[in-house]
Amino acid sequence: MASGSSGSNPGHAALMDEVYRGQRHIYDVTRKYYLFGRDALISGLAAQPGMRVLEVACGTGRNLARIGKTWPGVRLFGLDISAEMLKSARAALGTAARLGQGDACAFDPHALLGEPGFERIVLSYSLSMIPDWEAALDHAASVLAKGGTLHVVDFGDLAGLPGPLAGMLRAWLARFHVAPRVTMGEAAARIAAARGLSLVSTRGPGGYYQIHVLRAEE
Repeated sequence: MASGSSGSNPGHAALMDEVYRGQRHIYDVTRKYYLFGRDALISGLAAQPGMRVLEVACGTGRNLARIGKTWPGVRLFGLDISAEMLKSARAALGTAARLGQGDACAFDPHALLGEPGFERIVLSYSLSMIPDWEAALDHAASVLAKGGTLHVVDFGDLAGLPGPLAGMLRAWLARFHVAPRVTMGEAAARIAAARGLSLVSTRGPGGYYQIHVLRAEE
């Protein structure tokens, strides 16, 4: 659950900093027990040396570090709305990635990160925290390079879980300002159609998570 939202909303940026000021120190240790599907997404990136890989709402940098190890030679980029999370990301990644504080819904990739587009873009458990999540998804799709792919993993509809368990999980996630986006598949399909992208969607066991891959034409 990396944090990312509109940089024009200072209230939300402050909220994310408040949530993660202390949480960032234990984030990776605790989240591995319930943020499923992240490593499957990384394994499916099929990134080649020299490719530009961007994580929008990169949080602590955990995913970018894993991507760098899994796909040696790629160029790593990340942005997040939370200055607190970026402290952890910079400490973890050092000079291995170019990072910036930005708005997931409207960042300028060239001004913020020095690149006009990216061959691989990742949104990992972030849309469930972004108020205008559809705008963030669409904006990520808009900065795909030709032939590039946008990879999204996040909480699913939880429909296959026992009702009480699903209810408890939703209530617990709400404490961290997280809300599963049950219409994400439909939104991804609309965005793909509008931008001429192909879409492949996968549902995790019990609907716990969902993965969507949008691909730009060569």
